[in-house]
Amino acid sequence: MIPTVHENGSHRSRTRYTLVETEHGHLWGVCAEVAGLFGEPRRGTYELFGWVPRAEVRGWVGTRVWLVPEDSALDPWLLEDAESPGRQLGTDALVLTGLDDYEGPPEGYRGPARLHDGYRWLGSCREFTRILPAVQSPPALVLRGLVPSERLRAALLKGTRKALELREAALEIADDRGEPLTDRLLWARVGSWRRSPYGTDLIDLELDGGFLTPVPAYARPIWERWFAGSPDTPGTWVGLDTRRREAWLDLVRERACRRTVRNRPAGHAFELDGRYITDVPGLYLALGEAVNGPGGYFGGCLDALLDCLRGGFGYTAPANLLWRDFATARDHLSRLLTPDGQSRDLIAEVLDVLTDKGVNVTLA
Repeated sequence: MIPTVHENGSHRSRTRYTLVETEHGHLWGVCAEVAGLFGEPRRGTYELFGWVPRAEVRGWVGTRVWLVPEDSALDPWLLEDAESPGRQLGTDALVLTGLDDYEGPPEGYRGPARLHDGYRWLGSCREFTRILPAVQSPPALVLRGLVPSERLRAALLKGTRKALELREAALEIADDRGEPLTDRLLWARVGSWRRSPYGTDLIDLELDGGFLTPVPAYARPIWERWFAGSPDTPGTWVGLDTRRREAWLDLVRERACRRTVRNRPAGHAFELDGRYITDVPGLYLALGEAVNGPGGYFGGCLDALLDCLRGGFGYTAPANLLWRDFATARDHLSRLLTPDGQSRDLIAEVLDVLTDKGVNVTLA
């Protein structure tokens, strides 16, 4: 007999993973462990011929690497989480891999391009080849020790192809304190199920993971830290490199979308610790903690900061902000690059936004 969990939410505070049908919010089941959540996303490969470096490009290259075509009438395109093994031995070509599902090169363009990571120019090439990744089956997701809902139990017992097509679903993820952390969307199709070794009343459910992008392996320690709950002290992220700070900021942002923050009264005084603002994610992590405490969120880009300043994220205008060690952010973030390679002073832009929305900033 298959056990059942009822759709009254009683299990959600005691389990990490909840599988929910997205259209109507029906519960499919709850479990404490999932296999297949972490892995390597599908990456595209670029071979850049006639590579002329301006910086060392090897290993992890950047969260956002922009390729800017020489033809100014064409838009730049983005390669996310870029990596490189370096130059190909005995050639003038550089190999670069990354995620470019949403933005790719202009149609038919294979000509000269310059590369930058938002902070500095990396180099240029005379031409390139884009090698699409091999078509792969979506990764399987195994929900171990699952307690199915009555609806899922009926579908499994029926066992037809139509019944096992659960369609679009969300895997809701909570921390050890039962607080919502994030979710992942997938097209849920039952591949198989079996009784679980985790308990006689539980099953292991294998789903095709269509639409599900695995969480990169490098981010797994970040996720496991957040599984324990939101940090109790500020600055837990300061020892991370930029790549892992981005992963930390992603979870801060996603968690913030699932909770209500108490707004401070007008005239509140905030204090920003600027000692570790050496990159873009560090800026927004420090701002988030200044306004909303350890693990707090207050924007992850300039547009998101504007949204937060309009209210509902712990802030009520007007307010005062003491920005300590301001020189660190100024030195690292006042000479950035826009996608098309123009100079950008992010710190000046942030100060303009803050003051325009009623924040009296004191620099120290």
